[in-house]
Amino acid sequence: QVQLVETGGGLVQAGASLRLSCATSGRTFSDYAMGWFRQASGKEREFVAAIVRSGDNTVYGDSVKGRFTISRDNAKNTVSLEMNSLKPEDTAVYYCAGKFAKFLSASQYAATSPHDYDFWGQGTQVTVSS
Repeated sequence: QVQLVETGGGLVQAGASLRLSCATSGRTFSDYAMGWFRQASGKEREFVAAIVRSGDNTVYGDSVKGRFTISRDNAKNTVSLEMNSLKPEDTAVYYCAGKFAKFLSASQYAATSPHDYDFWGQGTQVTVSS
């Protein structure tokens, strides 16, 4: 079992920045491809960003490309999401997720569907006011 705990959410004005962090425990972190998703009230869960096990490659959802950056620190068992130029439409609960990928390419495999992921955090609220 992998435990994921997100921190860093909050209320900010449009144009501001926030950094979300996800601390993991329970298994070998580098065995997991990691991702961030978000879910706004009344909407389906949306892919935000994913990062491969090695950290060398990343994938982003179209709505956040160029504004958000995902990164990971395999020594500290953490994955982060740097969010810049925030917009009111970024308001959502943000979730960290982990996909066991030990036998998949460390530098190529990234998952973009929520159905691909094995473990989820409890979520952290991000609210962007206009």
